Amino acid sequence: MRLDYLTIFPDYLAPLGLSLPGKAVESGLLEVHVHDLRQWTHDRHRTVDDTPYGGGAGMVMKPEPFGEAFAELGVGAGTTVVFTTPSGEPFTQALAAELSTRERLVFACGRYEGIDQRVIDHARDLAEVREVSLGDYVLNGGEVAALAITEAVVRLLPGFMGNAASLVEESHAGGLLEYPVYTKPPAWEGREVPAVLRSGDHGAIAAWRREQARRRTAERRPDLLAPSALEDGSPIVPAVPGDAPELLVLQRACWVQEAISNPELGVGEIPALVETLEEMAARIRDPEVRLSVVRRGGRIVGSVTGRLDGDVWWISRLMTAPDVEGEGIGRSLLEHVEALAPAAAASYALYTGAGSERNQRFYKKAGYRMRPDLDGPLGTVMLTKRRRRAPENL
Repeated sequence: MRLDYLTIFPDYLAPLGLSLPGKAVESGLLEVHVHDLRQWTHDRHRTVDDTPYGGGAGMVMKPEPFGEAFAELGVGAGTTVVFTTPSGEPFTQALAAELSTRERLVFACGRYEGIDQRVIDHARDLAEVREVSLGDYVLNGGEVAALAITEAVVRLLPGFMGNAASLVEESHAGGLLEYPVYTKPPAWEGREVPAVLRSGDHGAIAAWRREQARRRTAERRPDLLAPSALEDGSPIVPAVPGDAPELLVLQRACWVQEAISNPELGVGEIPALVETLEEMAARIRDPEVRLSVVRRGGRIVGSVTGRLDGDVWWISRLMTAPDVEGEGIGRSLLEHVEALAPAAAASYALYTGAGSERNQRFYKKAGYRMRPDLDGPLGTVMLTKRRRRAPENL
């Protein structure tokens, strides 16, 4: 594989000569060329940027140096040009695997406010173009992203890794985060290696690792897991801030029945009826809150919230639109939010109205039991359920 880098800071890419990438270059597996973009400038100051049309802060990288570089380097069929930009498609292990099949990658490392759009359009006329982002944050330039993408890609090349099996078991290879790993000594600072890993039972070890990978993924990166779905296939997905207005309308519609079932409570004493749009949006953005929604026909018809407090996974705001009640949406949402509980959760808990007999029957059928011994907010009853899970050490 040939790798070219267009940058105004060539020294930034010196790490390409270190460790495994450096060895791959020495062995001929990789061919690396780092180019100073300024060599394709023709003024005294070697200018690569200028002010943006339309005004605005910062500078934009000029098209001419890139155009001349593409021509001199023979960018064309068989080349993939990678533009590292925060507005690009998210970089994933799947994309790394795709790029590892290419014969030649050319990285255009932007700086300032970015590269003139015409450069990207021109490159697309010449070759395959991928605009790639490392994540939802901004770096000073594209060199860091180019290095990260390069390492993720080249390690997938046959012959690059000394132990190819390590590619199979690491994070993201199977769609899950990697399981916890341990080495000697068996005990350190009062912490022991899980007994199953010292048992010699390879089947039990494999099962433990799969379960740990699933738990870690569910807790840290639930977006990597296949979404839950209703029986009709409608997916249950995380809410986004743009859902707040529609979700607030649904919530108020659903809690009218709660107010009717609990007449001793005033409207102002039912939090779901007095929550503001700003508060709803804040709940959706809160990293400690897991708020899920389900849509049908383009509208939200159900939602549920989960939040960890100590070792208790609190479930709240389980709702379904009045016109789809009785179709199993509530049951699916409850199962979904229970599955989202992180590893630290030992039990589930929730409140419902003291007069909401229908809700109480629903939760009891799902395995929850009334807890009159535990206090809750005015006019509510508390229900709990012990979490069932596989043992940590098989």
